[in-house]
Amino acid sequence: MSKGRTFHWHEHLSINAYWIGLNTAIGVITPLLLPYLVALFVPAGRKNTYLAAVRVASLGLAMLAQPLAGLLSDRNTSRWGRRRPYILGSTLSNLLLLLLLGSSTLFYEPARAGSLQAGAYLVLLLGVILWQASSNVGQGALQGLIPDLVPEAQRGRAAGVKAVMELLPVLLIALFVDVEQVWSSLALVAAVYVATMLVTVFGVREQPRQEKPSGPLAGEVLRLAALAGLFVGVSQGASWVVRIGGALLARWGATVNQQVVLVGLLGLLGMALSIVVGVYGGCRVGLGRQARRQTSFTWWVINRLLFLAAVTALQGFVQYFLADVIRLEDAAAKTQLLLVALGAFLIPAALLGGYLCDRLSERRLIILAGLIAAGGTLVLLLAHSFTQVLVAGCVLGTAVGLFMASNWALGTELVPAEEAGRYLGVSNLAGAGAGIVGTGIGGPIADAFNALGPGLGYRLTFGLYGALFLLSALVMLRVRTPPR
Repeated sequence: MSKGRTFHWHEHLSINAYWIGLNTAIGVITPLLLPYLVALFVPAGRKNTYLAAVRVASLGLAMLAQPLAGLLSDRNTSRWGRRRPYILGSTLSNLLLLLLLGSSTLFYEPARAGSLQAGAYLVLLLGVILWQASSNVGQGALQGLIPDLVPEAQRGRAAGVKAVMELLPVLLIALFVDVEQVWSSLALVAAVYVATMLVTVFGVREQPRQEKPSGPLAGEVLRLAALAGLFVGVSQGASWVVRIGGALLARWGATVNQQVVLVGLLGLLGMALSIVVGVYGGCRVGLGRQARRQTSFTWWVINRLLFLAAVTALQGFVQYFLADVIRLEDAAAKTQLLLVALGAFLIPAALLGGYLCDRLSERRLIILAGLIAAGGTLVLLLAHSFTQVLVAGCVLGTAVGLFMASNWALGTELVPAEEAGRYLGVSNLAGAGAGIVGTGIGGPIADAFNALGPGLGYRLTFGLYGALFLLSALVMLRVRTPPR
């Protein structure tokens, strides 16, 4: 593929096809299988906390794997190109790890339902941790293809196609996945992994890197490990402060309303500070001295993390919300129906966003997406029926579609082209960090306040996620977009 000509539609599809495989796996495992299995393996009153533990542990390793894969693929001199060998290797590894993840069900004892089944939970934990690491190796390489191959004037269109590829699995999952059939669901994930990998690996033409990479690698690897450790440490420190603060308020005799207000403020402060401090520190560690010249890139990552932290956490907890607050007996099935509604608005919004990005300011579209998402979260916060939840899902779907296209288009313009894999790998602070912050801090809060009043914990945490959407719009004012 040449940078000097207009891309045809089939070339955009080839570059972005593997996003379908990655997001089919994420869409099946994160909002459906993982909450379903955790609820089987642990006590009901602690399921949000145990779910948060799986997410934090797995995403902490993913935070290292993705930028490391981006860095190594930047330096790769294989005749197959820089990115595709990593995509192939990641897919083969993912297939084996899906088997490990599914084998957690072999340790489940129905007679002990409602109590902690440590063996099943630990196998699930190990499977999810290793799968996240392997999957992020492929993603770290894949996200370098657009800045590698697509001319800048067409990257908005490419980002729009990418967003659609990320969102199409929503409809695929809703139509063909039965969450209670764990092995058939994982078989679908494996099939889509392989099919989309083949399209990208054989449909993309990369030019092999001619010159050998210069500069030491060990220092960069240590820098990335420190980046992941720093972010996980900051976010989990904030989570600890929030939990201790809530326990002290209860011990001092604070009323429920006082605890809601004070822990809510403390939780929001903890989430926001862990994001800002973690990203600033992570970019300094991951990019070294270059970070001082890339302040817009840093604020772009902060915006992305604020938005995705809220989206990811809402996605993870919605099945429990439908079961515990809306009182639906078939919460897992209704979660899939909600995904259909999301997809019906996500995909057109992403296409529109990709089209507008090549003509309007990406920054304005990103701000608009944050405001719309905050409105959708308010509808969800006040919902008392599944119909109201569907309305909230449609609003959120519109916001996420606009955001996914416009935010990524802006990111590909902000990163240096010769180090796209490294920079976009560092941006995985937003991808992996979203689950660590949103779920890691929100999960224990939800369990603690659900014990004080039915559904109170979900209302409080969803309010925090709405505030994160508003903050994501606000910080875009700090980003300076490059001239066209």
